[in-house]
This record gives sequence, C-alpha cells and structure tokens, in this order.
Amino acid sequence: MTPLDFEYLRKLLKERSGLDLTAEKQYLVESRLTPLARKAGLSGIGDLVQKMKTGAAALTIDVVEAMTTNETFFFRDKTPFEHLRETVIPALLQARAARRHLRIWCAAGSTGQEPYSIAMCLKECGPPLTGWRTEIIATDLSNEVLEKSRAGLYSQFEVQRGLPIQLLIKYFKQVGELWQINPDIRAMVQHRQLNLLQDFSHLGVFDVIFCRNVLIYFDQQTKAGVFTRLARQVEVDGFLALGAAETVVGLTDAFKPHPDKRGLYRPNRVSPPSRAAGMPSPRAAAGG
Repeated sequence: MTPLDFEYLRKLLKERSGLDLTAEKQYLVESRLTPLARKAGLSGIGDLVQKMKTGAAALTIDVVEAMTTNETFFFRDKTPFEHLRETVIPALLQARAARRHLRIWCAAGSTGQEPYSIAMCLKECGPPLTGWRTEIIATDLSNEVLEKSRAGLYSQFEVQRGLPIQLLIKYFKQVGELWQINPDIRAMVQHRQLNLLQDFSHLGVFDVIFCRNVLIYFDQQTKAGVFTRLARQVEVDGFLALGAAETVVGLTDAFKPHPDKRGLYRPNRVSPPSRAAGMPSPRAAAGG
C-alpha cells in the first residue's frame, strides 16, 4: 500500500464513518483490507483503491464495513451493566411510574451482544417491570453485523465471553454447534442501520443511551458534534453510558458525569428535549 493509497482510504473513512486513522494504523488497514481485495479478485490494496476510484459503490461499502467492525462481547466491561441494574433502572422505575414506558438506544449495536445484554438485564428485573413497555433500538453502520444481530446466533466461543452460564441456560437454545438467543429476547430489540455522523433525530427521545467504544475512533471535533446531537435525544433525567476509555470532559457541556458512577453521564440541562425531532416509535416489545 502506497502513502497515496493510505491517504485516499484515510479521507474516505473519515468522511463516511468518522474513523480517524493515524499513520501508525496502516497495519490495521492492511490486515483488514488485504483479504477483502483478494475476495474481490484483486491483487492487493492498490488495485482495491483504483477500483473504488472508478465508482465501485458496493466495494466502497464493503471497505467501510470491514474497517468499522469492532470487537464486542456479552456484558462487556461489566460496570455499565451494574450501573444499569443498580442505578439507572431503579431511578427510571420511579421517574416513569406514570407512563410505564422505557426507551433505550444502543448506538453501536454491532453483532448484538450489547443490546441483548441490556435486554437480559431488563428481563432479570422481573416483577417490577411487569406491564411496562420497553424498547431497545440497536443501530450500527454495518448492515452485515446488524443481520448477525437479528439472527441472534453465536458460537461457543462468543457465548463463553462475558455471558454467565445461568443466563446462557436461561435465555439461549443450542442449534447444532451454535447458540441462539430466545425469541422473546430477540423481540425486545429493534435493529436499524445508522451512521452516527448523520442526522438521527428521527429515532426520537430516549431514557438511556449506550454509546460505548465507538467514539474512541473519532477526532475531538467529531466527538463533540456527536455529543451535542446525543444530548437532544435523551430525556432531561435520562442517562448516557460511555466506554471505559471515553469521556465528555473537555469536549462538551451537554452532559455531566454522574457523581458516583464512572462512565455514566446525565444531561446538563433543566428543560426537556424537543419533541419535534420525532416521537417514540409505536412499536414496542413487552418487558418484565
């Protein structure tokens, strides 16, 4: 891969996905795109770039998806899900007692481990959520990973990473050599293709937003812009969960850190978000 090839890919990926590739990440480009080039019958990344320049739209989509598909596993980092069970859900059970409706957005849903972990947390709440409507919206840039998430099929290796054995037995069924999450859990999650660099106001307003381990790939200006738009989509008493290496500090005043829970943030305002951006979807899955 020549420096010009890398620069072309760097600019394209920044524009299409927000991915901010520095020079030391050239190895990552080569490791992910060389197999894609060979699959397309091309000799290497140089030919791949030349074909993209001719307007090969499908190939460009494949390149963006290959570079933005990131590692995930069930109950990743544990702490955000402890916050969800011990702090977020109890607070919202009280605050939403009148309307009995929760909306949660998983903004980088990938292959489904995070949104399904959220769904299992809600199921494990038991009677307190009986009769409530719960919506979990999982979005991702990649249609390929969204399809895997919809299927809810995971290998033995995937279910062994972070998933407690009691939840595997309770919420999964073995299908050949794979494990499939039960239909009632799959039904709790709606999937939509979404680019965080573009407008997402049509999703409506949420009580909780999980936006974890995706902003670390963006530059400071792009992060700040995403935070500003996320703030418009969360209730005034809602919550934002970020990844362990992510923070709003120094980037935005739209959110403030929770005083006791690392990685958890609250909107930094007193007025409700604008509803002109879109109301909650009428489609909901029963929780509890």
